Amino acid sequence: MSEDPEKFDTAMAAWQEWQEAPWGRLRYTVAEANLARHLDDQDGGRPLRILDLAGGDGGDALRLAARGHHVTLVDYAPAMLAAAAERAAAAGLSDRVTRVRADVTALPADLAAGEFDVVLCHNLLQYVDDVPSTLAVALAPLTDGGLFSLMAVNRHSAPLNIAVRQMDPAAALAALDDDRLRTTMFDAELTLHTAEEVIPVLQDLGCRDVRHYGIRTFCDYITDDARKYDKGYYDELERLELATTARPPFPHTARLFQLTARKGAA
Repeated sequence: MSEDPEKFDTAMAAWQEWQEAPWGRLRYTVAEANLARHLDDQDGGRPLRILDLAGGDGGDALRLAARGHHVTLVDYAPAMLAAAAERAAAAGLSDRVTRVRADVTALPADLAAGEFDVVLCHNLLQYVDDVPSTLAVALAPLTDGGLFSLMAVNRHSAPLNIAVRQMDPAAALAALDDDRLRTTMFDAELTLHTAEEVIPVLQDLGCRDVRHYGIRTFCDYITDDARKYDKGYYDELERLELATTARPPFPHTARLFQLTARKGAA
């Protein structure tokens, strides 16, 4: 990865606040629901071995550990890993969450050949330069027939987001042909992708049964952010987001896209 891990460490407070905000909660709730569609068919009641690449402070990992699975969380930022340990301990899940400090594009040999049942690659692609190589590395630890889940910022959402929230049609027009976005939280420049671009890459790498989901299909285009903190309103918004995550055409303009796939031939 090209980004300095210290950027992620110094942004810890802002990141944790973001996760507790309505839009952060929706990101994790909808992603977990999408994974559950496939995990419920796969686990047969047994704990699964899950590898969470660039898993940060455990937002996805802890939800899966709470379901009884064993999660190995890989990240390169020490403060993120420390926060993940604290969260796991507070939830009584330390025995189900293993933390490894490593660059996810150069995994230790034991993880690269780990034969995991599930591999998560959430919000990593926008930070790397070589998508096919990164995905090949991410898929390597996955057992044949295992579930792969990928999440990234959706480039299709950028012009819409700018037009609606900034009310700047000129900037939205420029964003139609721009695949770069600056994030202030982590002080990094992101490369934006679309599901339509990534799906063929997964298929070329031997993935099948690819499913396309959208995360925050409405939330980011509702400009009254304060209202989203009202519990009743948030609950209604969550129901709407869950109902449209896999319902065309909404995944195509969602702020994030999530792809799930199975490794290997049927």
